[in-house]
Amino acid sequence: MGKNDVAKRVGDSNQITRDYIDSILVEVRHIDNKKPKTDFELYGHSFKTPIMTAALSHLDNYAENGAVNMAKGAYMADAVYWTGMGDTGELERIVETGAKTIKIIKPYKDNDDIFKKIEHAEKVGAIAVGIDVDHSFNSKGEYDVVLGDEMRPKTLEELKSFAESTKLPFIIKGVLSVSDALKCVEFGARGIVISHHNGVIDYAVPTYMILQDIVKEVGGKIPIFIDCGIKSGMDTFKALALGATAVCVGKWLMGPLQENGAEGVKDEIIKMTQDLAGVMARTGYETIDEIEPSILRIP
Repeated sequence: MGKNDVAKRVGDSNQITRDYIDSILVEVRHIDNKKPKTDFELYGHSFKTPIMTAALSHLDNYAENGAVNMAKGAYMADAVYWTGMGDTGELERIVETGAKTIKIIKPYKDNDDIFKKIEHAEKVGAIAVGIDVDHSFNSKGEYDVVLGDEMRPKTLEELKSFAESTKLPFIIKGVLSVSDALKCVEFGARGIVISHHNGVIDYAVPTYMILQDIVKEVGGKIPIFIDCGIKSGMDTFKALALGATAVCVGKWLMGPLQENGAEGVKDEIIKMTQDLAGVMARTGYETIDEIEPSILRIP
């Protein structure tokens, strides 16, 4: 993987999302502007950027000590680190880097496995934990199997039980509808990730499009994160203007990870953050909390 756009294909949700992001235009405002600050606070912790890593898994397949080095890069950039599948030892090594880490767990068939992973994440010092609801089924409508582990869809009551089992903020990843967003608020989620999981279904509504509807319904009630195809400070600015709390960057960081390890990840997050500051400086926003949708023009 590198910094290459996904090849165009009819129904390709990644390309549909990319095209939608690129269709959003930005006003320019110069008068009375101040030097921007990109500082960001989440769950009682402060960071220098709202640009976070995505909850990636199996990074050792792409780079030596991939997950740990990605975490080191996030730590050096003072950014939130998210992680997906991985054994307990890997999570412990990730947290030992100093990175403020959010652990996302797959929807395993056996709920006991989920409870154990939640407990472990809390024990080792993760700042939040959550579940990846969009990995329940495969493309044939059968229950998904990931690396030999069976998955199952979860009910609202099951999700509530997971959230109530921990003192950590509990997050749902894989929200792509107002309906699911409202259900997340209903059971007590402390955050959602708007995502189509790298195009897990064709013709999925673009994340930036559904973000606007979700913000209208649950904005201000819980943090709203967004991923899928984000690769620049401008992409980040547009997401924040539409109401996202912060963004998750995944595939775009894979190239820097492979090429230069933790330093590559750090440098890319810092560069994206600088680009975000550049857009803020030319649009009249001093802090990320001030960024709002009037600056955008959406066809």
